[in-house]
Amino acid sequence: MIDKVAKDSEMIGIVDYGMGNLRSVQKGFEKVGSTAHIVSTPAEIAAADRLVLPGVGAFRDAISELKRLDLIPAIKEHIAADKPFLGICLGLQMLFDVGYEDGEYQGLGIFRGSVQRFASREGLKIPHMGWNTIELKKAVPQLTGIPSDATFYFVHSYFVVPEDPSIIATTTTHGESFVSSVSRGNLLATQFHPEKSQNAGLRLLKNFARGLEGQVSAETSDKLPAISAQ
Repeated sequence: MIDKVAKDSEMIGIVDYGMGNLRSVQKGFEKVGSTAHIVSTPAEIAAADRLVLPGVGAFRDAISELKRLDLIPAIKEHIAADKPFLGICLGLQMLFDVGYEDGEYQGLGIFRGSVQRFASREGLKIPHMGWNTIELKKAVPQLTGIPSDATFYFVHSYFVVPEDPSIIATTTTHGESFVSSVSRGNLLATQFHPEKSQNAGLRLLKNFARGLEGQVSAETSDKLPAISAQ
């Protein structure tokens, strides 16, 4: 159950389907001065102005829970309406057609492409865990003020392989270059965890919460946390 939100404020909803680090994400928004509500029903998702889909665990299990709870139609409707959306980790991977973790499983099909495992090679640690840098591939309003060599926190063994290169927002290298975030319209989805990524992550969350889908004014930009590559 979510609290009643004032009419003059936009509601940020964090989708609860039993597999997300919800409190960590919620606390991240609190740190940048925004209130985010846990949403767990189709009606609550539909009421959200800005939607966050987090996720940790297995692709198959996450999709199964979203289906069981009948949350997929509401999530798809939010994205189709081009309402602001932030996917985190599994919340990125599930947007694609198919995942190959312990089998082959259908995703949400928002983007054409697949989710594949890092290829095993000598000296490469899997899962990819810890801090790593991003390389910006295009201008993304939600990443305003974040330099191309900023560091973010990752925990994953699988990564997305989009068919459409135009949606690639950032790449990162771990043994090989992989897509670490995608963007289209008001949607941004990241493989890294902004809620665990200190100043760079907080900047992203604040950009998302404050509605930086359009141009960022100098006044607004000045109020965002200054960051540099770590």
